[in-house]
Amino acid sequence: MTDYLPFTRPGIDEETIRAVAEVLRSGWITSGPRVEQFEKGLTEYLGGQRRVRTFLHATGALEEALVLCGVGPGDEVIVPAMTFAASANVVVRLGAKPVLVDVELRSRSLLLDQAAAAITPKTRVIMPVHLNGLAADLDGVYALAKKHNLRVVEDAAQAIGTLYKGRKIGSFGDVVVFSFHANKNLTTIEGGAVSVVSAEEAKMLEILRFHGITKLADGTMDVTRAASKHNMTDVAAAVGLGQLKHLDEFNRKRRALAGRYFELLGDEKLGVVPARGDEGHSWHMFTLLPNYNGACPDRKTLRERMHRWGIGLGIHYQALNQFTLYRNMGYGEGRFPNAERIGLETVTLPLFPAMQLSDVERVCGTLADCLKG
Repeated sequence: MTDYLPFTRPGIDEETIRAVAEVLRSGWITSGPRVEQFEKGLTEYLGGQRRVRTFLHATGALEEALVLCGVGPGDEVIVPAMTFAASANVVVRLGAKPVLVDVELRSRSLLLDQAAAAITPKTRVIMPVHLNGLAADLDGVYALAKKHNLRVVEDAAQAIGTLYKGRKIGSFGDVVVFSFHANKNLTTIEGGAVSVVSAEEAKMLEILRFHGITKLADGTMDVTRAASKHNMTDVAAAVGLGQLKHLDEFNRKRRALAGRYFELLGDEKLGVVPARGDEGHSWHMFTLLPNYNGACPDRKTLRERMHRWGIGLGIHYQALNQFTLYRNMGYGEGRFPNAERIGLETVTLPLFPAMQLSDVERVCGTLADCLKG
């Protein structure tokens, strides 16, 4: 029987497993030397000109990035309507308002004309999301932010290793947040990181991620604010160090697999393919808007059929106004037609480095059969 093919699967090698075991045996399993090594490795990976601070998870990192930018009650943050819920949830948690704007259908990037129209005197931050590993139009975003004196917090949860015009996401810009969740291109099982320019903001992130504590020279401490706790463990950092060695290789394999998908699906007889991007696209996910029909009327039917044939399809993502929380904020149906279509129709095809090109061919062949019923 053919092995079941999920839409994603992490790749952890034996060297990394041994490194985790060493950490467990060392007696120092929370934040310590491995976290310092991982932060140094990430800084070097991003070119050495930034300051990178790790977090227990990317949601906490994103929330504290907004705190760093001064976002609080009554403020507004522009967020694309097509993204993972955390992008907007962290805004709500700070007492601020996520101002949703629609996205381009293929790239999933926020529409800059709508973002510009959404700016008010209460706007503090624009949050572009590099969805599926494709960089947003950062030239346009930063030009808009400069015009209105706004901060930019890039949600780069899915974009570690992505290039924008030849430069790595996180090696430039204002505040950039990465995720190292289990399904990301680089995983620490759970984890995240923030890339900033200044030493002062890096120090503030250290305070925000650990109880608001500043350690003093005499061994005592001071607490300057009621902060939360988001510090990464050495166990997670050991996984991250092992992953970082292979990240560029992982992303090359992802690009090759995506290239094969385009060869087989590029005529769009089976559905609308995502924006291809350039060689800088890290291809966190490959999403498709299938051509549903009388023989296969909806996503539920398609996913059930593909599952029976041993292939898992993901859903990434529903539009934010398809959730009760954001409908209750007044974001009714029909406000964001592209995001809503993606949310209702999209499927995520299998894509992870351990796959073979033959797996892509199997997915596409099975997809064609399932759409025919």
